[in-house]
Formats: sequence, C-alpha cells, structure tokens
Amino acid sequence: MRANGFIAFSLIVAVWVARANEKLPLLNVGSEVYSNVTVTTVTATDIYFTYAGGMANVKLSKLDPALQEHFGYNPTKAGEAEQKQAAANTQYHQAINQPAPRPPVDESAAQPSTAGPASELSSGSALSSALNQARSENKMVLLDFTGSDWCGWCKKFDKDVLSTDKFAGYAKSKLMLVTLDFPSHKKQDAALKQANQELKKRFGVNGFPTFVLLNSAGKELGRQVGYLKGGPDAFIAELDGFNRR
Repeated sequence: MRANGFIAFSLIVAVWVARANEKLPLLNVGSEVYSNVTVTTVTATDIYFTYAGGMANVKLSKLDPALQEHFGYNPTKAGEAEQKQAAANTQYHQAINQPAPRPPVDESAAQPSTAGPASELSSGSALSSALNQARSENKMVLLDFTGSDWCGWCKKFDKDVLSTDKFAGYAKSKLMLVTLDFPSHKKQDAALKQANQELKKRFGVNGFPTFVLLNSAGKELGRQVGYLKGGPDAFIAELDGFNRR
C-alpha cells in the first residue's frame, strides 16, 4: 500500500563499481574488526560489504587515510551527499507526518490477531499507518527489508529471532513492524512493489536483511545490517540500545 501524499526521494550518489567484489582479509574500523570481507558497493559516504558475521556498512570517514584514498573518499562530495540526504529527510518527514484520513470502522469485521510470530504481525503494514499507530501507542517502528524467498540470512534471522515467542512478546509491547519484501519469485502487487522500492532508496538500503528502527516521528534511531548472532536476546538488546542513544 502507498500512503496518500507519500513522496519518495532517492539520493543520487557515485558508485565505484570497480571495487565491487574486492576481497579483504580484515577491515579495521575503530575498535571493530571485520574478517573475510567482500566489498559489494562503495558510495560517496559508505562502504557496504559482506563478512564472516553477515552484512554491514561503515562510513568512509571512519576508515584510515590509506583506505579512504583506496576507495576514492572525497570529503566534499560526501558532505554534499549528506546535505542532500538531510534535505530529503526533512521533506520526507513533512510528508509522512500529515494526518491520514481515518476510514469508517466496521465493528462487525474480524479484528486482526496479535498472537502470532513477529513476521506475521508486520505483513502488509504501511509505514505511514505504522507511524500513526506508533504515536498513539507510544511505540517505535521497525522496518524489515528482506528477500523472503531467496535471502538465506533473512530466512535464518526470521527463524532464529523474528519468529520466536520471546521476540513476538517484545514486539507486541514496543514495536510496530513493517515488512518490506523484495522477493525473487513471489508475485507482488505493482503498487506494493513500487512503494517498497521507494522506501529502499529513501533509507539507503543496499543489502538484506536490513532492520531500521524509527521513533514515532519517523527519525532513524539505528539499524542492523545483516545477520546478528545471539538470538532474540541479542537483537532486543540492540534495539533497546538504539532507543537509549
């Protein structure tokens, strides 16, 4: 579903295709060390890669000078890209924060169940509706960018975390869940496919799974890129950590 008045903005950035699939035995970023790295995309601001623990991205500005030069980091271009993104964010928030018209309530209709796993709770949710409900219920919004019928790490994370009773209980009390699916074989409605693509561009998602946590105003609190070890306990702790920042 596409919210009425929804405006999508895509940030145009340069991509160094020549660096795609480049392999690095180790990538040191501050106190973080990534092993068995394969670069997937390099933009004006970030490097995206897979590694032994899943998928991740880091800011080029956090790399050491040699790697910055290697990946073509240009502070001026990066600053311009971030300014464009900030402007897009402002207009995006103005669009999604417009009050949505409330349809008449059919009290005879069956109410949706909230007893199932988290992956079921989020199916078909629209971001604008989720934000409106999050504001009324004092919750956060979790976006799940996934490839449900082809992404192995997505399937594993769904089984190990999202479909567990523990995470379902946490989500029921604290989250509005929005699944943004990018299947390879499953058929999708054209409007849903377009809306998902617009949000993928809007949030700069380049790999799956990616989880983006928003507050009820639509501001990003943090994101998890790729598979996270530790089951529901680790993911819940990470989301709570994002919320405390």
